[in-house]
Amino acid sequence: MNDVTTAADHSARAFPLAPPGTMGPPREYDVLRRECPIARVRLPIGASAWYVTRYDDVRMLLADPRLVRPTIDSWPAPVEGTDPAGPELVTMMELEGPRHAALRRAVAPAFSARTVRRQVPRIRRLAEQLLDHFEAAGQPGDLVGGFAEPFPLRVVCDLVGIPYEERDFYLPLADAALGALLTLEHGRAATVRLRDYLAELIQRKRREPAADLLSDLVRRQDAGELTVEDVITFGLSMLVGGYRTSTMFIADAAVVLLTHPGVLAALRADRELLPYAVEELLRYLPVMNGSVVLLATEHLILRGRSIRAGEAVLPVIAAANRDASVFPDPDRLGLHRAPNPHLSFGRGVHNCVGMHLARLELTVALTALLNRFPRLRLAVAEHELPWEDDSPSKSPTSLPVCW
Repeated sequence: MNDVTTAADHSARAFPLAPPGTMGPPREYDVLRRECPIARVRLPIGASAWYVTRYDDVRMLLADPRLVRPTIDSWPAPVEGTDPAGPELVTMMELEGPRHAALRRAVAPAFSARTVRRQVPRIRRLAEQLLDHFEAAGQPGDLVGGFAEPFPLRVVCDLVGIPYEERDFYLPLADAALGALLTLEHGRAATVRLRDYLAELIQRKRREPAADLLSDLVRRQDAGELTVEDVITFGLSMLVGGYRTSTMFIADAAVVLLTHPGVLAALRADRELLPYAVEELLRYLPVMNGSVVLLATEHLILRGRSIRAGEAVLPVIAAANRDASVFPDPDRLGLHRAPNPHLSFGRGVHNCVGMHLARLELTVALTALLNRFPRLRLAVAEHELPWEDDSPSKSPTSLPVCW
């Protein structure tokens, strides 16, 4: 565990987390937005950061070129005298400058709205196949293990060319890297093994190319358009963030709908509300609680706070999405909310390249569940659901349901 706390950090607040056994959001959001919208917080990994909760500030910071995202290997700085674990785990979120622009250009066509629309029949078939197996296994069934986890992972694996059957090896490593905000040492230890896996997979794609995005990037690398590090970076992006947030959104959306019977009944009665419901769920679900860490590259002033070069800033998307100055009655799940300028996909040059695919996954998942199980309901009381309490981004570890 790193301890980079300075004397000035002793007055910092504890990192806001949702109460154990709940989705959240953390209770502190309202107080922080009202009384201290830029607060110094202590992170569980021993570092401190500026925690930003108002919509306008978060929106501005996400696109501010003076802020860059560090890798989990570089921040907080390793303890002096310790050996680095190896090459850094760099995803597209940390990549900057011409390399980032070149990689975005290379993968953008595969994630464009037009390309994603062409994938609708295939993704629908995949959802139906998974629900066939889920239903055949009998009830009660675990909607997380049976659908919410495998569905977005299968979509990403098919598109990118990551072997789904090898998931038992790479998923624990990817989750360790994704949860590094709370478990830094475990996350850093996973980076070397993840990189080694991607490097070996790239060699396989070179020997036996397929009709997938990773094979296409290997061809571009061989043609000199990209570097091998660029291809590894894309693969790491897909493993670490390309599916897990979708898993969380689907699982959390199911919990919210099953515990809001009026909203669920309205969706069942009028499917034209579904596009609005998807956007509202993206706003309402507190998945993005402190998962964006940025470092100031120069001194800046924000609402009278002096943020020095090298200090960390956390623009909290989940808090911004509950800001009453932008979203009236923000704690209400409203199926008719429009406009809905939520920030769940980020903003600026590092906005989520897969946002169209993520929207489609959530739409197809909810549609398939509504069609297949008109009487879907929780098989246990809401307070009995088990939650991933060791992460700032909360989702149930299992979701027992009947139909």
